Amino acid sequence: MNPDLYPDLAATGTLAVALERVAVELAVDVNVEPDGWGASVSAVSPPPVPFRRPLSVALGAEERVFLLWGRSRGVELISGSTTDLRDVVLAAVAWGEGRSLSELHELFPFMSSDERAKAHERGPAAVVDLQWRLLREQAAGEPGFPEFGLLVEAAFAEPRLRRLSAFSSHWTLGFSASTGRSSKVEVAVVPACNGRPYRVQEFVHDGGVIGEVETADEAVSLATAHLPVGLGPAVAGPDDAL
Repeated sequence: MNPDLYPDLAATGTLAVALERVAVELAVDVNVEPDGWGASVSAVSPPPVPFRRPLSVALGAEERVFLLWGRSRGVELISGSTTDLRDVVLAAVAWGEGRSLSELHELFPFMSSDERAKAHERGPAAVVDLQWRLLREQAAGEPGFPEFGLLVEAAFAEPRLRRLSAFSSHWTLGFSASTGRSSKVEVAVVPACNGRPYRVQEFVHDGGVIGEVETADEAVSLATAHLPVGLGPAVAGPDDAL
């Protein structure tokens, strides 16, 4: 903590203690826990809605500012920054109460959410739809790598894959039965490149090769055959309590 930037916090000793004192002044009941370089703040009464982790708070290093972010099921849904500790406490309470992302932005204009976060708020089906749209846009923007585009379109045309959570990592397509970032990958496909065939594997990164084939359609067929019977549609990801 830079005492020149945070003389009030230096006087109290820690960010957590300062937040507790502000909560008392505001007459709100919160639980504040030290958390690495900052703290986490959650409402006590009413209790936080399920799956919303306490609002995280960190200190700016170059200027006096409090950085905030709220996560749910492994996904950051909202973030922002403010110079006022009262805003931090009140935003934590509103976040924990389950206010919608749009309501939070209206109440605290310094807090905002991106397109992915808003899709997660609407539910797994909205996330899956967004993921596929972004994948197809990514493929369309890479005319020099047609193998990737052929793979994306072939996978999109397969109903069992289209209802799963889909993403690209270093051009490899991964498919999961849930939308959280810590979700288990069911199968992955590496597009053909530089004379190498399409490769279907168990993990997004190297290892667990299931088979290699010559076309995108064959790769999608092999990947689909590897899926557990009855898998999907994708559900919300697991809680990220750990």
